[in-house]
Amino acid sequence: MSRMFVPGPVDVADEVLQAQTAPMLPHRSKEFEAIYRRAAEKAQQVFYTRYRVFLTASSGTGLQEAAIRNFVQRRVLSVVNGAFADRWYEVAVSNGKEAEKLAFDWDTPASPERIADAVRKGGFEALTVVHNETSTGMQNPVKEIAEAVRAVSPDTLILVDAVSSLGGAKIEMDAWGLDMVLTSSQKCLALPPGLGLGAVSDRAMEKAKTVENRGWYFDLVRMEKHRLKDSSPATPAMSLIFALDFQLDRILAEGLDNRFARHSAMAKRVQEWAESHDLSMYAPPGYRSQTVTTIKNERGINVSDLNAFLKQREMRIAGGYGPIKETTFRIAHMGETQMSDIEKLLAAMEEYLKQ
Repeated sequence: MSRMFVPGPVDVADEVLQAQTAPMLPHRSKEFEAIYRRAAEKAQQVFYTRYRVFLTASSGTGLQEAAIRNFVQRRVLSVVNGAFADRWYEVAVSNGKEAEKLAFDWDTPASPERIADAVRKGGFEALTVVHNETSTGMQNPVKEIAEAVRAVSPDTLILVDAVSSLGGAKIEMDAWGLDMVLTSSQKCLALPPGLGLGAVSDRAMEKAKTVENRGWYFDLVRMEKHRLKDSSPATPAMSLIFALDFQLDRILAEGLDNRFARHSAMAKRVQEWAESHDLSMYAPPGYRSQTVTTIKNERGINVSDLNAFLKQREMRIAGGYGPIKETTFRIAHMGETQMSDIEKLLAAMEEYLKQ
């Protein structure tokens, strides 16, 4: 069986793929509505929230746009220290919002103090921050950021992109005081691409009601009216909902704490291997992702050549992304990946480096 050590789309278990082949139902039928509700309720456990979870036929970027259109009438602070945080800023600008970028070097975690200072001065309705930067392997201190922001501006909504971490790292939405946490199906949840999942607080929903021009497709106020009837305004991605319902049972059966520990152990193993081969991590200690490790390519490895070698063994890793494309490479350890898979990959990479 081939294994992809790339940060999405990830490998999907055969039985999860099979779950998509359930016969179609009318999407307004009681049978489908029961499945829809069940999947959304199970998802709440993964988000650690008592609030609603919206299921959208979109990528995670769709929910970045939903967050901007629903929760920002005018001013938003975009915390940027990686490619996907920068994308969220671009989404805000392209939707005509007054977006202010608070930029950090990509190899630097977002500072709660600097963010709180910017919020204190700026009068922002919301801030956007990425929990786990897929481009850099950086895990930002979202809990501490939320605490710092709440202390200086309790009304500012805290919007979090957890696309490459939810289901692989513990994010306690309610306990941390987050207003929206969004993710997508093709990373730690180990489903095919095409579903966005977004958990939204009550106070954020109240704010949305006051925001003009929310659009139609991603209008969460409209979605909420349908969600309360176990439905969605437009036709949902039914096959993916079937798979989500099934996969969440598998995730909860593994146990969330066990799942997080597995991801953490795989990250530690990859990082230790890299360091033992004179390679250093892009993100500093204490802020390294549990789900994807970005490694500085200090040995000048030809990543295309390495991948050609790995593909003969039915494996592949990811190159760098954006401005650090040529100077880094990435090894993802998320979803269905097990430590035994990591050991096979590292053994193959060892073999390549000896050549």
